[in-house]
Amino acid sequence: MKYIRYEYNGKEVFGELQDDTVFELDGDYIFGARRTGTKLPADSVKFLVPYVPGKIIGVGANYKSFLDAKKREYPVRPRIFQKPKTAVIKSGDPICLPDPEHEVHYEGELAVVIGKKCSKVKSEHAMEYIFGYSCINDVTDETMFKEDVIWARGKGCDTFAPIGPVVTDEIDPENAMLETKLNGEVVQYMNTSDMNFHIPALIEFITTYMTLEPGDIIATGTPAGVSCLHPGDTIEISIEGIGSISNPVK
Repeated sequence: MKYIRYEYNGKEVFGELQDDTVFELDGDYIFGARRTGTKLPADSVKFLVPYVPGKIIGVGANYKSFLDAKKREYPVRPRIFQKPKTAVIKSGDPICLPDPEHEVHYEGELAVVIGKKCSKVKSEHAMEYIFGYSCINDVTDETMFKEDVIWARGKGCDTFAPIGPVVTDEIDPENAMLETKLNGEVVQYMNTSDMNFHIPALIEFITTYMTLEPGDIIATGTPAGVSCLHPGDTIEISIEGIGSISNPVK
């Protein structure tokens, strides 16, 4: 199933998307909401961020193609960081660069949406705690990294986490094609099987140290092809079976 949040007649609602029809739900889909009986054409509603996470856990340098392109050694453990929920925007919203002179990168990634509270989960049980998957652009200000030597500011700016267009449980997260287009040109194209640390290992590692709660998101890393964003650009992230998010840059 594909799950969404949308606005209709000034009301924000959770829903299910089937083909071109939106089915209204009576509450939060992660917690087992049911259809109300109201349905609408998809083109009659305003799509919102499909889920606003409590926290986003990012994973740095987690694709073999990325590590190979940078000529880096493969890390012995995942490198994780956090992005605040205030960075989250929907498809179509502008990514706002705090300083257009800075080196700011796009990073197309698969987002894992947690469905159940989990702590100290072993990898063999990790997939039981996932609700579904979405697309995320882990926008990153590299200049801030160099200035700060830590990731908080460069990863956490407002508008630096476009997410969407849906959350779905219908894909194989270990075998989905990820594509990024910058101004219509393909700049990233890689299967999620290229991850260095796969999703069960990421969940085991993260939950060893911090509890994940329903709706939290893991941004699982980006493949080779990362480059710079500039005002006037349009960046589009697509994942097979999920759909696309597209954001202008200003």
